This record gives sequence, C-alpha cells and structure tokens, in this order.
Amino acid sequence: MSTFKAPKGTYDLIPPRSAKFLAVRDTIATQVKNAGYGYVETPGFEDVGLFSRGVGESTDIVSKEMYTLTTKGGDVLALRPEGTASVLRAALEANLHKQGNLPVKLWYSGSYYRYERQQAGRYRHFSQVGAEAIGAEDPALDAELIILADQAYRSLGLRDYRILLNSLGDKECRPVYREALQTFLRGLDLDEDTLRRAEINPLRVLDDKRESVQKQLADAPLLRDYLCDACKAYHEEVRALITAAGVVFEDDAKLVRGLDYYTRTTFEFVHEGLGSQSAVGGGGRYDGLSEMIGGPALPSVGWALGVDRTVLALEAEGVELDLPAATSVFAVALGEEARRVLFGKVTELRREGVAADFSFGGKGLKGAMKDANRSGARLAVVAGERDLAEGVVQLKDMESGEQQPVALDDLVGTVKAKLA
Repeated sequence: MSTFKAPKGTYDLIPPRSAKFLAVRDTIATQVKNAGYGYVETPGFEDVGLFSRGVGESTDIVSKEMYTLTTKGGDVLALRPEGTASVLRAALEANLHKQGNLPVKLWYSGSYYRYERQQAGRYRHFSQVGAEAIGAEDPALDAELIILADQAYRSLGLRDYRILLNSLGDKECRPVYREALQTFLRGLDLDEDTLRRAEINPLRVLDDKRESVQKQLADAPLLRDYLCDACKAYHEEVRALITAAGVVFEDDAKLVRGLDYYTRTTFEFVHEGLGSQSAVGGGGRYDGLSEMIGGPALPSVGWALGVDRTVLALEAEGVELDLPAATSVFAVALGEEARRVLFGKVTELRREGVAADFSFGGKGLKGAMKDANRSGARLAVVAGERDLAEGVVQLKDMESGEQQPVALDDLVGTVKAKLA
C-alpha cells in the first residue's frame, strides 16, 4: 500500500465511479452548449484580492475557507473557491465585452477548493460545472439559466429536487432593507462574531444554519417587502418565464446564498437526499461584480452546479445512468504471431472509432477471457496460429456466447456492423 493518501477532505475519482462524474459533466455541458455558451478555462489560483473584493470579505468563503499562498516573488494567491469571479476576470482581461455581442455566454468545468469541515457532500476539493451570461440585464437570461439547469438535472433522471427562488433587490432598494434588518438584528441575543457580520453584511446572518440563530430570525423583516417597483417587475417576469416553460419552483423569501455579489434573482437547487448539505447547485444575478473587481458596469447572471453533489443525489434516488461500455471489443491473441496481427487490428478498430482493448501480458486463453469478461466488451476477437493460417479470427458474442469465424480482412467491417 502507498505511503501517501489523498489529503483530508478530498477524494480520488477512479473507475468505474468516475464514469458517473464524466456523464454528469457532459450532460450539463450539452445543455449550455446548445444554448450558445462557449467554453472558458481559468487558472486554479488567482490573486487573492479577486475573491476578497468580489466574493466578499464577510463571507465564510473568504474569511475562513480560502486556501492562500505567498509566492517567492511575494504575490498572495488563493486557490479558487468558486468560478464566477475568475470567469468574469478572464472575460474582462480578454475584452470579450467589447466585441459587440452581448451577452458574452460562457461555461466552464473544473475543481474548486475550500477549507471546510469534511462531511457527506462537503469537500475541500470539489467539482463544478458553471455557466455565466455577462453584459445584459434581461429577465429572460435569468430564466434561461434556471431552465437549462432544470433540463440538465432532468436529462440525468434526477427528480426529487426543489428549486428555491428569491430576489435580493438592487442598489436602489437593498440599502433600505439592509438598515431595517440591521436594526432588527441588533436587538437579538447573538454572539460577537454574528453581530460583527451583521454590521458588514446583515444578509449573511439570514444564511446562518444554527438553530439558535434561526429561531430568533422568525420575525425578521423580509427583503420582498422592501423591493422597489423595478425589482418587483423584474422578478415577476423571471417567475412568469420559467412558469411558462413548465419549471416548478418555490418562492423562498430568506434565500440569500453565500456570496456577497448577488443582486435581484437568486436561486438554489436542493435535494433532500443529501442531508444537511442539500444544495446541489445554484446561482443568480450579479450586476455589480464587474465594477467590484475594477471593470465597467456589466450586469450578469450565472450558476454553478456541483458535480459531486449531483452524483450523490443520483445515488440517493437510485438513478442508474446509461453509461456506454468503456470497451466494445476485446482482442485475445494466442501466440506471438497472433499478438502482432491482433494488435494491428485493435489499432485499426480504434482508428475507425470502435472502443477496443487488448489482452496484455501474454496470458493464456483462460486468463485472457476473464479479462475480456471484466472489460464489459460486447465482442471478443480470439485468434491463434491455426486461425491465422486459415486467414480467419474467431468472433465471440460475449452476451450470447455464440462464436463464428470471420475473415481477417473483413474483421473491422463485421465488428462495426454488429455494434451498429
């Protein structure tokens, strides 16, 4: 056994379970690519200021959970704890917003890092697929992203999730609510850290998961009662569009999520099969984030869906994904001449787009056929010296057990026909 192990709070993706993760990523990606989102990939670490300014100093992510490091040159960097700030930074740096085609629609996939207490569904290294629409203030964009996420989950076969929806207002109406909420919070029996958080960003307190805090928040003022007419109209249009698309959601007046940059629309996908870490994905509008990180005013909206949490939700529901077999054809060679010939045929099959594997290591027939069974291949190609002398190979159907000789020159065409 290796001396080293995966760091605490992380996980390795290994076959066969890793195939589920790839299938989840591909299914989500298919939805956004079909809607015109282009792929973006950013570094695994960024200037720490990008997250402290964008995500927010008062958030747990920045104050407690970021992995930071100082380079030999003195730069302070952070492993990315989320994707939106990095993607927006990349779009601004590349001047994508100046190319005259707004919104800029981008999607991404990658690993993210937060120093958190390990538990089911919460890791220090986790995987997400995200989508961002940058540079347009349009309720149809908010609705589009919610619908695309819903389509992705339904395409995977997930059913037992709920969509929570809220509006956080904007720079016109939120300050009035902020003052009312702070006044309310100052009258509660809260610890010093929570009171300090209430002064920096009181909405963060609404997201506190402790029962002792939530009990005191029962009569807290709700943002929906303070929304200006413009925010009310915007939110009603988002609700109308997703309702017309057949997407079922629940209004949640206390939904704020864990990031400071959200404005107006905010939403979360939750699954009760995950226990306390019930969120499988979420997002919202972040109209002021570009200015926070030094860019121009670019109203934007996006989401991130957790790949690992989605896999856990699928497993909780007992959903079996229809995963293609890793190998369709497995070649078993008996003798040196057969090894050379069949290795060439395996290479030829792969060039024709057929997933093919080979019995390596010079095993005998019994051991090689065990490998063929374990591979999940539909067909096995078996050949020895006598077969090659007759110009044939034996093609075996691994499901029915039927076997037939096939001319060596016709093998690729016969295999493709049987797999079609």
